[in-house]
Amino acid sequence: MNKIVECVPNFSEGRDLQKVEKILDTFRGKKGVKLLDYSSDEDHNRSVVTLMGEPEAVKKSVIEAIGLAIELIDMTKHEGQHPRMGCVDVIPFIPIKNMTIKEADELAKEVAKEASELYDYPFFLYEKSATAPHRENLAKIRKGQFEGMAKKMEGDEFKPDFGPNTIHPTGGVTAIGARMPLVAFNIKLDTDNLEIAVKIGKQIRHLSGGFRYCKAMGVELEERGIVEVSMNLTDFSKTSIYRVFETVKMECKRYGVNVLGSEIVGLVPMEALTDCAQYYLGLENFSMNQVLESRLLSE
Repeated sequence: MNKIVECVPNFSEGRDLQKVEKILDTFRGKKGVKLLDYSSDEDHNRSVVTLMGEPEAVKKSVIEAIGLAIELIDMTKHEGQHPRMGCVDVIPFIPIKNMTIKEADELAKEVAKEASELYDYPFFLYEKSATAPHRENLAKIRKGQFEGMAKKMEGDEFKPDFGPNTIHPTGGVTAIGARMPLVAFNIKLDTDNLEIAVKIGKQIRHLSGGFRYCKAMGVELEERGIVEVSMNLTDFSKTSIYRVFETVKMECKRYGVNVLGSEIVGLVPMEALTDCAQYYLGLENFSMNQVLESRLLSE
């Protein structure tokens, strides 16, 4: 059976949809590649793309997309609520079928090597591909963002793993590597006070003593006049969506605000949602085999 890998590149453009569409075209109509999902956010000024397919076909499409992003996105003019350090900010590879995390790691390194040589562009390896413990966490790598990255890369601690030893002048630098599936989850609050969202983010994220598999920050949504707690749950089986959601609701009470709603960005494993259903419905003796679609896919 064919090997299948998922890739979720994040591009630092969410306002000029013509540019986004040009980048998306590098994934459309390609044999062995399926464009599954994409979303663009004006406040974050970022687009998250999800594709899946055979490793070699995905590799070729991603390398092409990197080149186009470098051409189209000028980071010296980029502004947005989401932290970023490159025109393609991060490129994770996730093993899905008949593929190991080691093979996903090898694929990420192949993409970084070939793209760095083609475009004279730097890459950091992160997560399971990281070459040192301090490079595993994307937030640590990205600290300082595009504006501070050239200075940061002068030291040996953050020399790129592939490509030149400084940022691309307009493209920046990209983090690339293998990881397991994560859930991008945002909770919206009925306030425009960014400080509240920032404080709640600190309460729940791992770096500040919160949930082990939660990365979180406060983000302002200017278009809606509200703020949100924006999260990545890096292992939903150990830090569940419902547990984080209920904790945020509890923390909101101390500030006299409420949760307006939540959203999942991109695709989410079915098990992450059935886990929530079990909790909120109080289901007993439930298993994934009782989900109709799960049974059909296993046949």
